[in-house]
Amino acid sequence: MGELHFEYPAWFFLIVIFIVCGRFCKPRSEALFFPHIDIFVQTQSYQAVLLGVLKWLTILFAVTALASPVVEDRIQMQKNEGYAIALVMDSSGSMKFGFGERYIGMLASGSESKFDISKRLAQAFVKMRKNDQIGLVVFGNFAYVAAPLTYDEQVLSQMIDALYPGISGSNYTVINDALFQCAKLFSTSKAKTKIAILLTDGQSRGDNVPFDVSMKLIKKYGVKVYTVGIGKDKDFDKKHLEMIAKESGGIFFAAHNKEDLQAVYTRIDMLEKSEIESEQYVKKNYYYELPLFVAFMTLLFYTFLLNKKGTV
Repeated sequence: MGELHFEYPAWFFLIVIFIVCGRFCKPRSEALFFPHIDIFVQTQSYQAVLLGVLKWLTILFAVTALASPVVEDRIQMQKNEGYAIALVMDSSGSMKFGFGERYIGMLASGSESKFDISKRLAQAFVKMRKNDQIGLVVFGNFAYVAAPLTYDEQVLSQMIDALYPGISGSNYTVINDALFQCAKLFSTSKAKTKIAILLTDGQSRGDNVPFDVSMKLIKKYGVKVYTVGIGKDKDFDKKHLEMIAKESGGIFFAAHNKEDLQAVYTRIDMLEKSEIESEQYVKKNYYYELPLFVAFMTLLFYTFLLNKKGTV
């Protein structure tokens, strides 16, 4: 709902002038303007009150029309280009273990898994990036696009929540295939800035797409890749992740615990801030016609009553 105000409120001072004049400015030539004033004095009291009410309503609405009542609606327009972002998440079997746990030949303990922590932090990151298109790529034995680029934060968060370790196979970590799928995700995007956050606790094994082919596509579509190795240093291939980041213009991060991983998302959010331009438009609706019409009608009725009584 718009805001009502008056463009020329100074006109309301006229009402004060009318009140003062009505109190102290007595007509000197009553016979000239009201030759039958004695008839007016003899009219019934309610008619006199009615005439007085009509006179002041005419003055009030006429002055209101002069003050020009306006309703303003302020419209905020955003040039909402933002970023296109791909979350590339490792869902291999090792992700079901917690940070620092040994998992070769062992079952996962009851501690919070790296995958659950990664999902929760990814959802928090999505919530922070309200002006960006975000997509989701998942990889393990194979890589696939789990969600296309979208502005729908709620749907994307639900998609992330539905993921679990092993959803794309448990035995391998096809990082190169994930990069290939990530590049395809951006192939139709017109965003000026495209970034990917690739998170893994493993070393690239079982790939179907060669590394140079994946990186060629990543560079073709101008995707900057931030790589994140989580867990112990020996768990992930630091050199491989550093190479991906360097060749794409991104940065490599190591996250040895939950706090490190949260700091990584915070750092990326600060490095890749969307600069959203906004413009404000003011739509004005003028309503002076309404009080002007009422003033005219009350004046007309006032004049009619005076003529009827022979006072004009």
